Amino acid sequence: MLNRFLDKQDEVEQVKKEHLEMELKFLKSQINPHVLFNNLNTIYSYALEKPNEAPELILMLSDNLKHVLYESNAETISLEREIQFIDNYMTFQSIRTEGVKNIQYSKSIESNNLLIAPLLLITIIENAFKHSTLNSDIFVEIKEANGILECICSNNFDKDKTTNEDFKIGLQNLEKRLKLIYMDTYSLDFSKNDKFKVYLKLKLQ
Repeated sequence: MLNRFLDKQDEVEQVKKEHLEMELKFLKSQINPHVLFNNLNTIYSYALEKPNEAPELILMLSDNLKHVLYESNAETISLEREIQFIDNYMTFQSIRTEGVKNIQYSKSIESNNLLIAPLLLITIIENAFKHSTLNSDIFVEIKEANGILECICSNNFDKDKTTNEDFKIGLQNLEKRLKLIYMDTYSLDFSKNDKFKVYLKLKLQ
């Protein structure tokens, strides 16, 4: 009887594990397409207007493709690799929105050897660009000290056209992943005053 009970418990745990893995893969797959399409549009514009600078962007895109299509399938990756992906993304955005948005991006990382679940930070940053207005200030700060990662992101928004639900839709995916992976070792907060602000605090190992 005891053996049957233990076998049943093992079976239940295995089903839970498989369900969790499937849900995480599904949630990550929702992130991938529009990140890549935005980068392709940027390269297309540069190939027409500044062809001499296009090769460097193609190399960045290749690096990001590798990250999104292959490396992001891992449960965790190095913080250094994830930050490089963000660096490339911010470079693309600076080019795409030059003269249209004021971007302030800073980072301070003590240990690049820490591990993080892939494609978490990009959701917050993309949301800021998606819901920002023309001539918006977009502020992105990523910092890590003593294994605590903080990501602060803010942007101007149109108060007449943008609702709370508009902001939250883009971040629901992120919150689901955080709950599944980090459980009680993270905090995710939003505020909406003159600017929309997202603050993520995460314990890394």
